[in-house]
Amino acid sequence: MTLESKSKTLAAIASERLLPVIRAESSEEALAAAEMLVQEGMRILELTCTVPNALRCLRDLAERYVPRGILLGMGTVLDAETCRAAVDAGARFIVSPHLRREVIQMARRQGVVVIPGALTATEVMDAWEAGADFVKVFPCQPVGGPAYLGALRGPLPQVAMIPSGGVTVESIPDYLAAGAAAVAAGPGLFQRQAGSWEAARRNARLVREAVGAAPAAATEAIAAR
Repeated sequence: MTLESKSKTLAAIASERLLPVIRAESSEEALAAAEMLVQEGMRILELTCTVPNALRCLRDLAERYVPRGILLGMGTVLDAETCRAAVDAGARFIVSPHLRREVIQMARRQGVVVIPGALTATEVMDAWEAGADFVKVFPCQPVGGPAYLGALRGPLPQVAMIPSGGVTVESIPDYLAAGAAAVAAGPGLFQRQAGSWEAARRNARLVREAVGAAPAAATEAIAAR
């Protein structure tokens, strides 16, 4: 990847302020969820490694959606080899639930955006200083949600943070008001229920409306990377 490509990915995430997360029990279900989200106007999709045949699924998504301008990422990346394989399959950003430096280093070598997970102030700064482009604060909701994110942002305004874990439609405006660079929404919001996508579609619309109505996020930390 080129520096220009990475810059475009950073700009897209900063502009959209939303990472819809797809986790499913089959590749077919994941592909169907992705199609629903694209139909509802989502421009960024994160597919988790927990989806069966996740790399093949990511390749299928890349074939379908990259020509349509959709930005794809791989989540739940636990090691450097999976990171490399995900980039080869079409991922332009890499997300982890934890801080593992080998993943950050591989992503940077591959020229893609990397978003490791962290929870405490020490972990957040360790991730940032290791080269993270954003830090995923995970799991954020169980430890205080927007108030917790705001408490972290107070002494660490230079870190671009993305809350994840328990994010709801109702909490999105509060997270963005607390200084989140973006929010990671799902996967529970975007799953088929009782064989129908109706509730997931409704949630997708509500999520987009919530993000769109929130004040513009501060981008100083993002631009600095």
